[in-house]
Amino acid sequence: MRRGVAALPTALRASKGGLLVLALLVGAGAGLGAIAFRWMIKTFTLLLSGHADYAAAGHAANPHVPWLGRWFVLLTPVVAGLLYGPLVQRFAKEARGHGVPEVMYAVARRGGRIAPQVALVKSLASALCIGGGGSVGREGPIVQIGSALGSTLGRVVRVPEDRMKVLVACGAAGGIAATFNAPLAGVFFAMELILRDFTAEAFGMVVLSSVTSSVIGRAAFGDTPFLQLPALGVHHLSQYLLFALLGVIAGAVGVGFTRILYWIEDACDWAWRGPEWARPAVGGLLLGLLLLVLPQMYGVGYPVLENAVNGTYVIGFLLLLLVAKIAATSLTIGIGGSGGVFAPSLFMGAMLGSAFGLTAGHLFPGAVGPVGAYGLIGMGAVFAGAARAPITAVIILFELTGEYTIILPLMTAIVLATGVSRALSRDTIYSLKLRRRGIDLDEKPAGSPFAGLTVATAMEPLPKTLDENQPLSKAADILAASPHGVLPVLTADGSYLGIATARAAAETLADGTHDTTTIAYITHRPGPITADTNLSEALDALVATEGAGLPVLDPARTHLTGWITHQSVLTALHRRP
Repeated sequence: MRRGVAALPTALRASKGGLLVLALLVGAGAGLGAIAFRWMIKTFTLLLSGHADYAAAGHAANPHVPWLGRWFVLLTPVVAGLLYGPLVQRFAKEARGHGVPEVMYAVARRGGRIAPQVALVKSLASALCIGGGGSVGREGPIVQIGSALGSTLGRVVRVPEDRMKVLVACGAAGGIAATFNAPLAGVFFAMELILRDFTAEAFGMVVLSSVTSSVIGRAAFGDTPFLQLPALGVHHLSQYLLFALLGVIAGAVGVGFTRILYWIEDACDWAWRGPEWARPAVGGLLLGLLLLVLPQMYGVGYPVLENAVNGTYVIGFLLLLLVAKIAATSLTIGIGGSGGVFAPSLFMGAMLGSAFGLTAGHLFPGAVGPVGAYGLIGMGAVFAGAARAPITAVIILFELTGEYTIILPLMTAIVLATGVSRALSRDTIYSLKLRRRGIDLDEKPAGSPFAGLTVATAMEPLPKTLDENQPLSKAADILAASPHGVLPVLTADGSYLGIATARAAAETLADGTHDTTTIAYITHRPGPITADTNLSEALDALVATEGAGLPVLDPARTHLTGWITHQSVLTALHRRP
């Protein structure tokens, strides 16, 4: 019986059926996480504003503090900031901001490893930020929450890094699918922005996770389109020219939003001199002033978006809301808030598109069609201009609204917006955050000096191995004496389990609660390297992993045959004729 239980993690790690089971588990976890996250947002919004969605309440008073009248919004972001600021600073600094770039970086550079506490901290911080008036969305947080769940499950089972990345993408897709009732959009968001790799196996696993999460989400939220819009359609062929022009303008607006967002963040960095944990609370005063003037900026603002698409507002007010949303979202992120930029880009697109439609209606009466069509197309086009993810933009707008009648003009506008964005800016709203840190996910070496070399030319003899049942305290001494700070870990029957690093041992022992823990607790399994692996790929794996060495496995990837280090790679290059 014990042998069967012990074999379960191995089966999950190695078999295709195991990956399928893990994808289903991640999808279920992401679905439940999305339900909990939306419940937290609703709860904190009710507690802090007294309304289910204050963006639609005008200048109403908070029934919890009626004596403050409309002025309570000055304090709401401050109170929320006092709660989530220390939480993020103390437990998970990566939970600050809009979340998606951190997941992209984890997949591209860290083998899909995301700290497990990120899921809890991000959900609490983002729910408090949005509930307290932060003008951000929930797609970034739910992507980071779902991805953290996938990464945590992968670390528990100790899957290889290639499968870890797939599980992270599964979590991202599941989060989007459940929270927006959009399973297809979840899949393409994960593939286009997170994995950026359309392999058949990865696609299949992400689809399974997204469907599982969506089923759970629909059981909780119902099976209806996320936005309720009037009937839309294209009434004249001449409208295609107007839709194309809107796409060009929307692409420029998406790029402008990206630049203003980071410009305001830089300004906040320059101005702030106090402790980081207090930054959201102090900066919340500025956000409160904006909310006092325009309460429509409170939280995500979907009711305001629907009003705009339904033709409720006049042109001047629509443009005011567009500019205010750019400022409010940028300020929320700049002061250290936690939330996504996808929903704000939809909001901006709805304001821009509706204003464009109304203006065109005045200039060309009778040939323009319903304003809502322009609002909807503007939503997709501004998101495409900011994120440069055209497939996701088309699919997600279709699923969020259930409108198929304007799919052709929607595709036209989104493609043009993407082209304009690419012409105006090298980066997207997600990649620019990473490039500002010196990280370029698209950077490829011009040529590899390792071409034609395999790991077999650089293998070293095996270092000392650790047994999975060895106490962590004893194994830490052996790791401390190892030349590269990393050693392989074997199971009781001599099979390869993974690697353990001196850094992980030190961090685990530092809390004083793991003295009786075995080395298996900190063991993880990097992407498999065999003697036939290209040496350039092996070096990439070395750079991405902790420590300075990696095991070389037999073709079955169950037993060790050698060891590879940075020094052995350089030696192989030096000896090359």
